[in-house]
Amino acid sequence: MNTFMKISGKLGSQKHLVAVRDAFLAMFPLTMAGAIAVLINVLIRDIPNNMGNTGLAEAMQPLITLNGYVYFGTIAVMALAFVFALGYNRAQHEKINPIAGGLVSFAAFISTIPQTMTIVTDLTGLDNSIVKALTDFGLTISEKGLETSDWGAIKVAYAGATGLFTAMIIGLISAEIYCFLMKKKVTIKMPDTVPPAVNKAFASMIPGIVAIYVSALIGFIAVQVSGQSLNDLVSTYIQTPLLGLSQGWFSVVLLSFLVQLFWFFGLHGHNVLGPVLDGIYLPALLENTAAHEAGKALPYIWTRGSFDAYGQMGGSGVTIAFIIAVFLFSKRQEYRAVAKLSAPMGIFNINEPVTFGIPMVLNPLFVVPWLIVPPICCGIAYAATALGLIPPVYVAIPWITPPGLYAFLATGGNVLAGLISLFNVFVAFLIWSPFVIAANKVEVEEQ
Repeated sequence: MNTFMKISGKLGSQKHLVAVRDAFLAMFPLTMAGAIAVLINVLIRDIPNNMGNTGLAEAMQPLITLNGYVYFGTIAVMALAFVFALGYNRAQHEKINPIAGGLVSFAAFISTIPQTMTIVTDLTGLDNSIVKALTDFGLTISEKGLETSDWGAIKVAYAGATGLFTAMIIGLISAEIYCFLMKKKVTIKMPDTVPPAVNKAFASMIPGIVAIYVSALIGFIAVQVSGQSLNDLVSTYIQTPLLGLSQGWFSVVLLSFLVQLFWFFGLHGHNVLGPVLDGIYLPALLENTAAHEAGKALPYIWTRGSFDAYGQMGGSGVTIAFIIAVFLFSKRQEYRAVAKLSAPMGIFNINEPVTFGIPMVLNPLFVVPWLIVPPICCGIAYAATALGLIPPVYVAIPWITPPGLYAFLATGGNVLAGLISLFNVFVAFLIWSPFVIAANKVEVEEQ
């Protein structure tokens, strides 16, 4: 156990993983703003349209358009915000100018994005004479149609969820170069009479230039060697395979189990595994959101919000079910006292009073349900989603949203999704109850 604690402790405090985790946390206001915009459009556009009531959507068109602007300024450019936050956090951890660190990582990531965007227009159905005239005019006609290019455009696909993995890689590389050179004092030293802001700017100049040039060189070499941008390569050979592996039933169940295992030993499971959960499943959530906004099929079965919707009702371990079981079956006064104090917070998925009040940490009485309930609940929801009974989660919802309602809103107002979340609470109750009843006998024996 000591070895496990040491390894998990180092994993949870590893500086690069901490920077990634904190960068995702820093994006929370943007994620919520974009999620609220998407959720409002779901309520006033998608749900009414599915029910045949198109009048409401037409009447609310100005608000729908406004929500589109909010979405474009938040979730659609999430990679840009993330890479700045990542560079900021790495520099802050090293006690170096964090603003400069964030700006350097931001510029480094931008330098790897293709500078030219090609737009293809389908020419199917046009008269041949018109097509010939376009060719004579000097425009490029390919098998796909009319191709035009514009220099200086940043494609949203690179700035959004698809660019998160590249932003993570380039953000860490550029931040490490910047921090390394700053700590080695490879800087321009100004006289003490110079204002501090000017001194900081000049001190960051050489490390920033080197970090941005190295990142741009990586992007340049990628294009020269493969003919594809660095972002396309990362998306094809790293991001897509990782997201594919994350979508398996086994991966979902294993991660939910590991979260509980860390919690059992007193470590915050979501913090320890945050870089994995957010680094892999948050892009899946954002990709689903983007697909929904574009009117396309949702590409991923399981996203970051799926864990909270179906396997964390009342908090880690689905402890809202444990509280219900205590009220119905427990004769232990200390358990009932903790349950009474925890119930109001448990409705909003806050369960630290239960986790540390019972406690669940290192408690052999409840280790079995504590470890198996979330994986079982996630497995049930995964099967329902894979079978097409419920849609995947595609709306980011605040984690304090009560059980059932969370799944309902996260799936765009799907009633069955909410019912499956509540069914999982019932399943968890069935698993927790025998152990709560058995704890009564343990109390008698102790007395």
